[in-house]
Amino acid sequence: MMTEKELVIEDIITDAMATPSPAKSMGDPGITPLSPTHILNDSEENETTRHPYVVVVAIDFGTTSSGYAYAFTKEPECIHTMRRWEGGDPGVSNQKTPTTILLTPDKKFHSFGYAARDFYHDLDPTESKQWLYLEKFKMNLHTTANLSIDTDLHAANGKKVKALDIFAYALAFFKEQALKELSDQAGSDFDNADVRWVITVPAIWKMPAKQFMREASYKAGLVSRDNPDQLIIALEPEAASIYCRKLRLHQMVDLGNKTALNGYSPTENVGMGMTQGDRYVVVDCGGGTVDLTVHQIRMPEGHLKELYKASGGPYGSLGIDYEFEKLLCKIFGQDFIDQFKIKRPAAWVDLMIAFESRKRAATPDRSNPLNINLPFSFIDYYKKFRGHSVEHALRKSNVDFVKWSSQGMLRMNPDAMNALFKPTIDHIIQHLTELFDKPEVTDIKFLFLVGGFAESPLLQQAVQKMLQGRSRIIIPHDVGLTILKGAVLFGLDPSVIKVRRSPLTYGVGVLNRFVEGKHPPEKMIVKDSTRWCTDVFDTFISADQSVALGETVKRSYTPAKPSQQVIVIHVYCSEKESVSFITDPGVRKCGTLKLDVSGTESPAARREIQTLMQFGDTEIRAMAVDVATSRSVKASIDFLSQ
Repeated sequence: MMTEKELVIEDIITDAMATPSPAKSMGDPGITPLSPTHILNDSEENETTRHPYVVVVAIDFGTTSSGYAYAFTKEPECIHTMRRWEGGDPGVSNQKTPTTILLTPDKKFHSFGYAARDFYHDLDPTESKQWLYLEKFKMNLHTTANLSIDTDLHAANGKKVKALDIFAYALAFFKEQALKELSDQAGSDFDNADVRWVITVPAIWKMPAKQFMREASYKAGLVSRDNPDQLIIALEPEAASIYCRKLRLHQMVDLGNKTALNGYSPTENVGMGMTQGDRYVVVDCGGGTVDLTVHQIRMPEGHLKELYKASGGPYGSLGIDYEFEKLLCKIFGQDFIDQFKIKRPAAWVDLMIAFESRKRAATPDRSNPLNINLPFSFIDYYKKFRGHSVEHALRKSNVDFVKWSSQGMLRMNPDAMNALFKPTIDHIIQHLTELFDKPEVTDIKFLFLVGGFAESPLLQQAVQKMLQGRSRIIIPHDVGLTILKGAVLFGLDPSVIKVRRSPLTYGVGVLNRFVEGKHPPEKMIVKDSTRWCTDVFDTFISADQSVALGETVKRSYTPAKPSQQVIVIHVYCSEKESVSFITDPGVRKCGTLKLDVSGTESPAARREIQTLMQFGDTEIRAMAVDVATSRSVKASIDFLSQ
């Protein structure tokens, strides 16, 4: 007995010859494309229909810190970054706020950012165990294998909360802050309908994570499902790239001569002016990820073309925090650290804040030690837990370079601090080296280092050493705000990036006529005395293939029965460039294409539903039309695990 869904799936078999093909044996549908063509839509059309939005607000939802910026569409040159935040840490500039969120014991939103941290810190330890405090949770969207709407996160006290709720609370907080600031400026309530929202995500994020951010935005009331275009998902290094190519000389530091580039006319554009065909790499080093993008500039409009698919990995500055945690485990024991984090979550947060400011003081040539304040409750709890002092633990451990100072601090020799950076920086350098070895990545004129981690002198020195003068290394002055400002520019003109590279190969499983010698015999099925090959991978787009903005992949599908309401098609993907069968190694089911054909009954003997898929944008989109009636069919493509 087949379930209704399986029937629907089984029923979408069509045939290239436009004759009904046999139903396929169990398993996935075989879909045979009627019209495999690539068409190039003239993407100029979306430039003429200028949006009615009054303002573009971009939210940089970072792993470690977040913020927003905005520009009015009438004054696109003038980008405003959000008001100063209350709070802030010594030695850390606070144009953005920590990505920390606090929920009350009954899981209601309480506060975000410095306010959340300070309130949590001031709670009595017995009370703080009841409250739910979350930080550095963004990376879960990248690392969770089958991300779904129901994915959970763990608060500092170990309790579970729905990831979607946390992301929605955070976005709702930024919506409220931004609208409040805009209303104060306007002198009257600012209408959300006048705002085009932009949310930034790492370029290496897969489609489920991008879709998750969109779902959270719907839940937060940023935009409604009926008007999805009010929200744009921007890729972080792309945003940085858009901003960097507009930099004036006085707005950056050239690592080659370590000075702000003065002595030129300050209105000149980047380094002596970017010219037609210039190629550059943007290395976006954040808290969670490092994203590498290769762009070429096309004059006169300054449009951008991606030369190699986005690459990178989870090598952000969080890696240094993990190394510090490993060091503490080595000295005080993993069992103690695990217990301390759960039993004294607020003190653990304090310890990591103290580490953060010392982390920023690490330089290649530092000679004096770095002192890290151990919270009193750490010292106290350790004595209760082990029966001896922290000082004793340090003497007993085999960790050189870390000593106990009489002022109650961990004293780290600079070499010990630099060692914490090494694994993360090695990853980044290895990735950059591999990138620069690619044939597509030659003659790179500039390398832009952006993101919060780009401020690290240790990272800067490592990149310089690796490049050996092959490209000029440029660091924008406000390196932590580069993405935010670029995201605003992207929201004002999303068509600035004209050509992207597909990160993966996408396609569907189809039935083809069986060809002796070409198709493996075990893939053959016979229906109505015709021999078919099953599981053939029909490629929509290949990994690293260039795809222009507005370019669509066109396929036609036919419902098997006139009464059918929904066509459901499984979408597969792979990192490999060429795929023959959906059963090939490395091919996985990654999404579902749904065509709602209800209400499109037509007198035609067989209905042809023409589907157009767009891969040239930051998100994959699908549109469909009933060919006989020219009526549009509701099409959606879903990448979140059900």
